[in-house]
Amino acid sequence: MKPIIEVRNVKIGEGMPKICVPLIGKNNRELIEEANILKTLKLDVVEWRIDHHQDVEDINQMKEALKVLRETLGDVPLLATFRSKKEGGEREISADYYVELNKAMAASGMADMIDIELFTGDEIVKEVVDFAHSQNVKVVMSNHDFFKTPAKEEIISRLCKMQEMNADLPKIAVMPQEAEDVLTLLSATNEMIAKYADRPIITMSMGGLGIISRIAGEAFGSALTFGAAKLASAPGQVPVEKLVQVLEILHESK
Repeated sequence: MKPIIEVRNVKIGEGMPKICVPLIGKNNRELIEEANILKTLKLDVVEWRIDHHQDVEDINQMKEALKVLRETLGDVPLLATFRSKKEGGEREISADYYVELNKAMAASGMADMIDIELFTGDEIVKEVVDFAHSQNVKVVMSNHDFFKTPAKEEIISRLCKMQEMNADLPKIAVMPQEAEDVLTLLSATNEMIAKYADRPIITMSMGGLGIISRIAGEAFGSALTFGAAKLASAPGQVPVEKLVQVLEILHESK
């Protein structure tokens, strides 16, 4: 039986790849406007990209923003993500504040998942993962390479390391320089699922070249894909309405 991760009423790893759409508002007013739009769309998970918020370094403001989002979104699963600048985010924060912020999100009772970057440092990763799990919050462990696509063996190695670090959902996103790079990512995903994965994984090839990877998850093994409602939070995100249509066609044709 394939492993699944259940978050509220969503079973990640079962059936069609689940669709996650990011919120990138710079203040609470923009977040509420975006969240109300997302409530009208067919999606499974909402990701709050905390690094876009103008008050990101004020922990109390972030708790308030999370509270507002939960009230607006109702029962939709919510992933809280601070994406560092080195992995494609809007800014950098100190390691200590990164830990404090993620622990606050996990302890709030309002975030269902948090995102922890694999290369933050093993001790920090373990501390935050253990704390999140003590709060019954799932962890997406991530790595993003906006410049290249590592070798297939390296992609698999990073995903396996995430499993070893107790991630609930290992995630890797890489940038293709040529079509062969997209095949490398898809082949790595397929091999990871066939030989090593004991939980759902998330993989994608970014940019225009990599769009096929965002819709081919059911064939190759990626359990969740990211779509855009208004502005994309990463290169190559497909508008969510089109993403739903294509995924449903592929699912029905299996």
